[in-house]
Amino acid sequence: MRLLALPSVLASLALSSALPTINRLASNEGKPLPLLIWHGLGDTYDADGLRETGKLVEQLHPGTYIYYVRVAESSTEDRTGTFFGNVTTQIAQVCEDIHSDSNLTGKDGEIRADALGFSQGGQFLRGLLERCDGLSFRSLVTFGSQHNGIQQFPACSDYDFLCKGATNLIKGNAWTDYIQNRVVPAQYYRTLNESTGLPTQDYLGHSNFLADINNERSARNQVYADRVASMENFVMYVFEEDVTVIPKESGWFAEVNGTTGEVTPLLERQMYKEDWLGLKRLDEKGGLEFKKHPNGHMQLEDKLLVDAFQKYFGSESKSSSGLVQQTAGAYEKVQDAVREAKEYL
Repeated sequence: MRLLALPSVLASLALSSALPTINRLASNEGKPLPLLIWHGLGDTYDADGLRETGKLVEQLHPGTYIYYVRVAESSTEDRTGTFFGNVTTQIAQVCEDIHSDSNLTGKDGEIRADALGFSQGGQFLRGLLERCDGLSFRSLVTFGSQHNGIQQFPACSDYDFLCKGATNLIKGNAWTDYIQNRVVPAQYYRTLNESTGLPTQDYLGHSNFLADINNERSARNQVYADRVASMENFVMYVFEEDVTVIPKESGWFAEVNGTTGEVTPLLERQMYKEDWLGLKRLDEKGGLEFKKHPNGHMQLEDKLLVDAFQKYFGSESKSSSGLVQQTAGAYEKVQDAVREAKEYL
């Protein structure tokens, strides 16, 4: 019995010696990239749900430093800042804040990170990438964002007086400097000339934020395009049953005719064909991903998050192919031991 069991014993010994190699390969992928998380309209940076999301990332990629983006340290003021404030000023402040965090900056003062944006936080993170010197993203993952703007302002719950105050101010005044400098959702509001399908002159002339970061004006900012194209992954999730973001296809940079409902996908738009924003370059190297989820706006499920976080976050040095090859090498030792044992018998 013992002789017959010898191959398996030797194999077990070989496997025991190989396992540390396998485990070491997995654990020595390198320190995970830090992660910036920017929440959505009406939320706060210290909300329980957001912190639970961060904990999930930490469980999947131990050692990940997570920075919860905020425009104020006070929860109340941070929530207010999702409705009222100048987005350009907010992004400049966030850029300054992250560069003052030693957990984010490298020895050269540069920041290399992953980014996760929920709803309006998605386009704000993209704006941060485009405008903030010394910052680069490996992966930007957005859920239910408004990359191509909104055609209608979000409905407010009965007792959300901040939301109602913002929407009441906007009515009939969206393109005034006063509103564009003070009401956050107005700064990614976008109107089309329905007969031509092109953005209105009001939007192009007065938008404080979106028209600029989408490079829609005639003077394109090449830095913006280069920074977007430099990412490895730009992953955009759209919720199929979303009735909060109108149009929901904005999360994929699609153009939607508000009268006919006709959808022009990003790949058919001039901004892609002429590569105003670096999206074509990113797509050509396989870094642009369009994903959908069957639920309503921001109705997330653990499996969806786990799959996304596992694939797009973590160590920059991780390479599934390299890990497989090296792990296979360790496994070869096991097979060699078994063959030698059989020859011995």
